[in-house]
Amino acid sequence: MVQINENFLKLKAGYLFPEIARRVSEFSKGNPDADIIRLGIGDVTEPLPLAIVNAMHEAVDEMASRESFHGYGPEQGYSFLRDCIAKYDYQDRGVSVAADEIFVSDGSKCDSGNILDIFGPGNRIAITDPVYPVYVDTNVMAGHTGPADDDGRYGGLVYLPVTEENGFIPQLPSEPVDLIYLCYPNNPTGTVATRETLQQWVDYAKEYGSIILFDAAYEAYIADDDIPHSIYEISGAREVAVEFRSFSKNAGFTGTRCAFTVVPRDVTIPVGDEHVSLRELWNRRQCTKFNGASFVVQKGAAAAYSEEGRGQIRDLVNFYMTNARLLREGLQELGITVYGGENAPYVWLKTPNGLNSWDFFDVLLSKGHLVGTPGSGFGAAGEGYFRLSAFNSRENVEAALERFKLAVAGP
Repeated sequence: MVQINENFLKLKAGYLFPEIARRVSEFSKGNPDADIIRLGIGDVTEPLPLAIVNAMHEAVDEMASRESFHGYGPEQGYSFLRDCIAKYDYQDRGVSVAADEIFVSDGSKCDSGNILDIFGPGNRIAITDPVYPVYVDTNVMAGHTGPADDDGRYGGLVYLPVTEENGFIPQLPSEPVDLIYLCYPNNPTGTVATRETLQQWVDYAKEYGSIILFDAAYEAYIADDDIPHSIYEISGAREVAVEFRSFSKNAGFTGTRCAFTVVPRDVTIPVGDEHVSLRELWNRRQCTKFNGASFVVQKGAAAAYSEEGRGQIRDLVNFYMTNARLLREGLQELGITVYGGENAPYVWLKTPNGLNSWDFFDVLLSKGHLVGTPGSGFGAAGEGYFRLSAFNSRENVEAALERFKLAVAGP
């Protein structure tokens, strides 16, 4: 008889974003004329930068000729892209990362889940709360947790609350942990980590033999010169950290799909009397389960590092960050407590009028025809908060603020 991976049955009823989609669909059926503005899922809205589009057109033309056609590419990514990543994202910032420590993929969401193939079920795992749900759900699927309690917290995970009370700075675990998920600039809270904070985490990981899984998907939005863009700017991080990055939110690749993971040679894991290279294990995993990202897409990603491409991406990031500023300032004018939106494209607000986060979701949808993301969907500590995304047109952001005023004005 066929058997399934029963860990999937431990997952909560619905992944956060499908549940949002279900509620919006239900509302739309009853209100077919409602013009709904979506500030929920962090999907970009603006077109790909022209330099990237032109490079992809040229790459398609290459694929149309026998002489320049490309079949299977290297599973680790083409050198023309890995070299650009190493130079512009790391070496030009004074950070030591080599091109052959970079693994190109079709998404950092995929990579953050796929890397669990390497780690056994006995690891103690720490996550911040609230948290990007993928970190939790992929560990549940992999059998690294127990069942969830009434608050949605899974046995076997160490939850580190990040709330207004602790300044959104997670405290170091009071017990040794093996895997540590950190995301900065943070999704969902939009907050950032200082060098001092990250140094504490690196020092902790070195002391206890932990591995930090560092999600830097939003590093392009950092405006403060004192905030590190990479975990590898921190002393000792090359020995204990894996970094995930993406072209989705800076270059608009959410529908184009390209990302990369950095696994330094210095990261090793003790196995018996030996130390095993995590980079070699990840390379083996990719060579077995992945055929590499598309040649056409990688050519587009490489164009992001051209002078023209970098300028267009700066303009794109500035556009979204202006949206974030408008949202932040507009909500503050309404007397709402707001975090984020300064070094990240997310605004994290306290729900007004004592509403819980899903009730506030329903109020915004019914009264303002607005969609955001309930904080409790990111974890128990997210209750009482709400996330808005700056990824939208300027027209929609300005209209959303007007609707927000009506939605929170009263009954």
